[in-house]
Amino acid sequence: MRKVAILGVGHTPFSFLAEKTAVELLSEAAMEAVAHSNLKAVDIQAMFVGNVLGDFSEGQGMIQSYVADEIGAKNIPASRFEGACASGTMAIRDAFMWVASGFYDIVLAGGVDTVSKMGTSLATRTFAMFSDGHYEYPSGLTFPGAFGMLAHLYSAKYKVPLQKLKHQMALVSVQSHKYGQYNRLGQIHKAITIEDVLSSAMVTSPLQLYDCCPFSDGAAAIVLASEEIASKLMEKPVYIIGVGQASSGRFSSQKEYLPRLRAREISAKQAYDMAGIKPENIDLCELHDCFSIASIIAVESLGFAEFGHGGQLWETGEADRGGRIPINMSGGLKSKGHPIGATGASQVCDIVKQMRGLVEQERQVEDVRIGLTDTLGGDGIICNLVLQKGW
Repeated sequence: MRKVAILGVGHTPFSFLAEKTAVELLSEAAMEAVAHSNLKAVDIQAMFVGNVLGDFSEGQGMIQSYVADEIGAKNIPASRFEGACASGTMAIRDAFMWVASGFYDIVLAGGVDTVSKMGTSLATRTFAMFSDGHYEYPSGLTFPGAFGMLAHLYSAKYKVPLQKLKHQMALVSVQSHKYGQYNRLGQIHKAITIEDVLSSAMVTSPLQLYDCCPFSDGAAAIVLASEEIASKLMEKPVYIIGVGQASSGRFSSQKEYLPRLRAREISAKQAYDMAGIKPENIDLCELHDCFSIASIIAVESLGFAEFGHGGQLWETGEADRGGRIPINMSGGLKSKGHPIGATGASQVCDIVKQMRGLVEQERQVEDVRIGLTDTLGGDGIICNLVLQKGW
């Protein structure tokens, strides 16, 4: 397999109630990525797009074909990926494999969704389609409910008192907002305190409003190319050196492992093994913090903390900038926003910019050489990517 480099990246602002359509947003991000790759749209040989809710939010399917045409990459193969919130990362993983195989030399991958225009009721219902829609949702299970139950299960299984866990969860949200306020492309630019989190409205016990990510609109895209082509186009390529993907059944079938998500452990190991690294080699991680408890659960399965001790990373500052493993310096889903199909591509964009020293100074991590993205879709599609600085 050939080495695969990331050239340019593109990213629209994440927002609530964007005025642009999904096609317009992704076209904007795609053109930015192409321009920063020192290429033209006609150089793109294929396009892979994560998009989840276009059919519901805009009544528009098949956006990948329209985006390819809009940007001038006419008649190329354009494919849509749907793996709930992991869709964008799945698109990038497949693009990586096509370039690594030698079938394509230059591929554009990314994702987009416009969630907010559906309104809370419809959005909540459509999100719930990515848990079990026949048996779990009719019983009242939504994703806030599911992660609320995971928090209670975590507390009971690892004997972490619920009040202590809620304090740790609040620290996760406070850190996300601490850095998200500086991310000019993020959705929420507001620092919060522990007291703000613990006094916010109850969503579903024990999750409160500031434990939950917002509905968001936006797009992100990257251009991948073979090492040979990358060496001619860019002085600072970033390489994808490890990929992983695994899936699970519905939450109710995962009782043997919960609150752990076994698919994450399998996917992360695939990515680490392919890259030839261990968790301690990671300099920066962008992980899937749809809810604050999700961050605590994720860091344990990714190998950054012992099971039952994930919250200590935020208590001790180890997850902070300058800590042992900086987590979500972009603001994460919690503050940057979560336009489902775009999230995985956004994570990649931010780590690439961190490696190139292109993010805002207040959230720049020093000397990022190896980064990890972690994206969770629905009940348990997990996709992980390991990125390496190439200079």
